[in-house]
Amino acid sequence: MQASHAPVVDLDLRSFSKNATAILGSIKITLSPAETLALVGPSGIGKTSLLRIIAGIETGFEGDRRVHGKIAMVFQEPTLLPWRTVRENSTIPTGVDAKTAEEALAEVGLAGRGSHFPAQLSLGQQRRLSLARAFAVRPTLLLLDEPFVSLDPALADEMITLFIRLREAHQVASIFVTHVVNEAEKMASRTIRLAGSPARLVV
Repeated sequence: MQASHAPVVDLDLRSFSKNATAILGSIKITLSPAETLALVGPSGIGKTSLLRIIAGIETGFEGDRRVHGKIAMVFQEPTLLPWRTVRENSTIPTGVDAKTAEEALAEVGLAGRGSHFPAQLSLGQQRRLSLARAFAVRPTLLLLDEPFVSLDPALADEMITLFIRLREAHQVASIFVTHVVNEAEKMASRTIRLAGSPARLVV
């Protein structure tokens, strides 16, 4: 059976407003299978709002959104349950079984940490757990909202290398938000920029 070449994301946004304030203007985005797109722009421009529209979290917009397949999302800060183990933090939010969770943890270098709690992990390890949880569900589309914010440059580079390895192994399409151009250049096959008010794509 041949792999589908239909776009994973086909967004034709006309406008998005919040609290009577226009946030996003006309934006068109198409994402192919296994493609990585970087969405860059200054803080507060509306990058996260656009990502949430693609994810289906924000619904009060004018336009058309088509996303094919399963979505996973990695947020700015690790959204972990502190009273649950690393393994449970992988299984409870995702619905995957313990075996799948352990395989995902091993992929990110957290083998043997399943019985630990989030407080016993470094910040870098918590970010690895967030990636493991996202890839465990075998998504078609992975959305990342500034996933390496607050990491020092060496650790951020380490996480970028890990992400690239996982993305290539799983052949997942991805869109990630960043305001760091260097991150976009390293991680993405294509970069688009938001600017203006309301924000639109600029070349």
